[in-house]
Amino acid sequence: MKFLARVFLLLLLMGAAAAGYLWYCVEEPFGTYPAEGIFVDIPHGASRRTVARQLEKEGVVRSAIAFEIYARRHPKRTLQAGEYFFDHAISGKDVFSTIASGNVYQRPFTVREGETMFDIARELEAGKFMTADDFLLAAKNPELIHDLVPQAETLEGFLFPATYNLPRQPVAKELVAEMTQKFREQWSQIDPAKSDPTGVGHGHPLLSTVTLASLVERETPKPEERLLVAGVFENRLKKGMLLQCDPTVIYALEQDGRYNGLLTTKDLHVESPYNTYMHGGLPPGPIGNPGAISLRAALAPAQTPYLYFVANTQGGHFFGATLAEHNQNVNRYHRLLAGQPADPPPAPPAQDSRKNPQGKKRKGSAR
Repeated sequence: MKFLARVFLLLLLMGAAAAGYLWYCVEEPFGTYPAEGIFVDIPHGASRRTVARQLEKEGVVRSAIAFEIYARRHPKRTLQAGEYFFDHAISGKDVFSTIASGNVYQRPFTVREGETMFDIARELEAGKFMTADDFLLAAKNPELIHDLVPQAETLEGFLFPATYNLPRQPVAKELVAEMTQKFREQWSQIDPAKSDPTGVGHGHPLLSTVTLASLVERETPKPEERLLVAGVFENRLKKGMLLQCDPTVIYALEQDGRYNGLLTTKDLHVESPYNTYMHGGLPPGPIGNPGAISLRAALAPAQTPYLYFVANTQGGHFFGATLAEHNQNVNRYHRLLAGQPADPPPAPPAQDSRKNPQGKKRKGSAR
């Protein structure tokens, strides 16, 4: 009996020690991490045991057995597939919580208003998300928006400006799908024709609206000017005037990989349907990806007499209704560039010839 009691006591102590160790493995932080941290990619359909062994192999948890037991004690919480990042020691239960909550590794990537698909591609490559060519290949396929804009040739204009949380290695097709879905969500709030997502019911075909919005976005960084700029373009279109929008020429050059950051007088004669110095009307498609303010401005431009605008060197513009006003504004622009006031000082009043330079009354003159 004493022997059996000793065996039982020994087993009890061993069980307590094992339980204590398992508790220790789950409760106490573990891991020594390299400076770059550790990425763990949990595949879809992986069992708790598979995940536990993977985490132990990567050095994220102390014991696969302890982790698996803890996971099985929480059957209502499923381990989510995805890539996870660990860069400091945490407890096994915190590792479990991270994966069960689906807190996958993500980095923010911001598409700014007015950026072209070429800008976005370069920034994705610079951020080491994907190659520029991979993104452009996906962005040049318009299938995602053909239900809205059957005549669209690319996704330009529909890659909505926003901040996107991306995995370490995003898939280009999935990213452009997320961007175009964001456009759909925003457009449903902007377009008052809820039953007509293309906007045709209001006399504003979607492609034309987005194209005009992209010109507005690229012309002025000031939100308060966008209604006016849209109004100027609409007035010129109604009168059959060339839009003469520099950003359209820049876009034409970008399409051919010929834009070097400077626009010359020679460039204004480049042959392209996007060159609004040579071709009337709107260009055949957007020249960037406009935000909500510019989309609203293009959908309902300001009623204005203006036909011209020129930069004022402070991010905004001088507006003019006639060519004479425009030429005056151009002179104001050049004065500002030269460091002078926009308007010349008023001429001094004409001096009375009957008075001497000291202002004293001459003899024989009338008061």
